[in-house]
Amino acid sequence: MTGPAETSGPHGAADATPAGSGYAVVIPTLVRDTLADCLASLAASHGPKPAEIVLVDDRPTPDNEDDGPLRHPLSVLGDLRGRTTVLRGGGRGPAAARNTGAQAVAAPWIAFLDDDVQVGPHWCDQLTEDLTTAAPDTGAVQGVIAVPLPGERRPTDWERATAGLAQALWITADMVYRGEALKQVGGFDERFPRAFREDSDLALRVLDAGWRIRRGRRTARHPVRPADRWVSLRQQRGNADDALMLRLHGPGWWKQAAAPRGRIRRHMAVTASGTAACLLAAAGRRRAAALAALGWTLGTAEFAWARIAPGPRTRHEVVTMLATSVLIPPAATRHWLTGLWLHREARPWQEVVGP
Repeated sequence: MTGPAETSGPHGAADATPAGSGYAVVIPTLVRDTLADCLASLAASHGPKPAEIVLVDDRPTPDNEDDGPLRHPLSVLGDLRGRTTVLRGGGRGPAAARNTGAQAVAAPWIAFLDDDVQVGPHWCDQLTEDLTTAAPDTGAVQGVIAVPLPGERRPTDWERATAGLAQALWITADMVYRGEALKQVGGFDERFPRAFREDSDLALRVLDAGWRIRRGRRTARHPVRPADRWVSLRQQRGNADDALMLRLHGPGWWKQAAAPRGRIRRHMAVTASGTAACLLAAAGRRRAAALAALGWTLGTAEFAWARIAPGPRTRHEVVTMLATSVLIPPAATRHWLTGLWLHREARPWQEVVGP
């Protein structure tokens, strides 16, 4: 995906980028507090700087770029401010925001960063090396993500979920794509409305198109964001995205993407048991209702303990795990079934966007 570079800045000799390894950085953002740290780490990183930086403000009603929450993040860029463009994403989600950013740059490589990532002190040098050593058929190079966890106690359920990013394939927290490969497959599938599975979908399509994806040497930190006790319940919306993945890539996509399949089958069984218990009780079939209720209780208790056991077992964490373990199975089931219905006739993204 190529387009005009809307802003540019001075390029000194120390900032020279080897031929064929020029890159732009695209960051979709909701202008969270983490954005300033992300941009400050990029500005401080040693090595050839990006030719362009595009921030895609994906808030539905953003402020003027010179006012409000964006003023401080832009100020930390220093000399890179002159190479930075702010575009409006319209609140359509990170996949659409990344497409908006990618279409606005002219560099042969596009590095996608999340706004809660902090690149390493030699990230620019390491990225340049990743790109100069890339074979002609390399369509993307993945960065190495580190998730710092507390050392004085066992991590919470949310912290463990975030730590899983360190082993995940193809995550766009730090992922660089060749512009030619992105253009060939039509970019990110904008039917993925949240930061979940849109990265796996894109990578699978790039691989199917004949490109290779490899892991690079550059490193970045992904701190655990603060979250309320209901964050795991909201995450169940991702089951609808899993349903879209199933429709687009078939039942083998979990294995291809090395993605954990999760508990959707168990969640459906627990939900069915709870529903049956209520219906049977209403019909006066007490014995059958009691058996169904026992199944629901055992399934819910097993799920709760699986989440409590590896954690810190503080009062807050235990109460959170108990409450959400009751609510997650029906929520996951609802989102999965809704996704199956909504995406029952989904076509490949290339067919949707056309040539």
